[in-house]
Amino acid sequence: MTTFTIECLITCENHLGEGPVWDVAEGCLYWVDSTGRRVDKPAIWRFDPRNGAVRHWSIDRDVGAMALRAEGGAVLALNDGFYAFDFDTGALDPIAHVDDDTTRARLNDGKCDRRGRFFAGGMDDQEELGICGLWRLDPDHSLTKVDDGIICSNGPCWSPDDQTFYFADTFQQEIWAYDYAVDTGNVSNRRVFASTADDAGFADGSTVDSEGYLWNAQVISGDLIRYAPDGSVDRKITMPVRNITSVIFGGNDLDEIYVTSMARVQHPAAHDNFVQEIKPQFAAGSLFRITGLGIRGLPEPRFAG
Repeated sequence: MTTFTIECLITCENHLGEGPVWDVAEGCLYWVDSTGRRVDKPAIWRFDPRNGAVRHWSIDRDVGAMALRAEGGAVLALNDGFYAFDFDTGALDPIAHVDDDTTRARLNDGKCDRRGRFFAGGMDDQEELGICGLWRLDPDHSLTKVDDGIICSNGPCWSPDDQTFYFADTFQQEIWAYDYAVDTGNVSNRRVFASTADDAGFADGSTVDSEGYLWNAQVISGDLIRYAPDGSVDRKITMPVRNITSVIFGGNDLDEIYVTSMARVQHPAAHDNFVQEIKPQFAAGSLFRITGLGIRGLPEPRFAG
């Protein structure tokens, strides 16, 4: 068995750390604190492993996901749609609005495909109703709903050959696989890739490694699961905190794994799946790094629009 190390890298106490993105060009990690603004914390974070420098930016909106843009800056999935963000000025400009009912729903997890399209889906803030869609923002800023009936969107990612799109609905307790047409961005033939119904945790953020295996962060249990392309469990790594939220490969050789987590203890959810806590678990909300696995990831694309 490969020897590996789990390191608590930054005790940033993220209210809801999410969406890590490794930028190959800069050699830096970006991630978001989706609901940080609710407790007066920054929404966007950046870590430079070369000198340990941490930067952050505050936005008075919940941030579901972020992708870096090819032309600079970022595109954010906020509660009601997609926005351009300027790191230098802090300017936030609308790109496209979704037509979901956003009175209790907001956009959540998202990623770019290898043609620079940004996919993000919604989540019901009460985590009980399938009222949300999965959206594709094309480089020309056109917006397409590609699926619906979703409770809580998480973990969009693609197989290395671009033939399969993976996506999880956390509280339907399933990770789905779709056939993916990379030339058009269309998805079809949705089927169950893996179920978490018998697991202690629920599927949250995902990424795919260079061997085509899917890594998923299980919130509530703290298990980082590596699934084989056939959906079987290849390995499980139990993290130091229960509420891990997402995962990405980074480092100069893309052989390090970064894992975000959540310190939030007050949950609006209608269900009772979260452990009732008075204060966060020790180190909850921290950023973690795993080294020594000998497995490499794939470069994260930028939004082409």
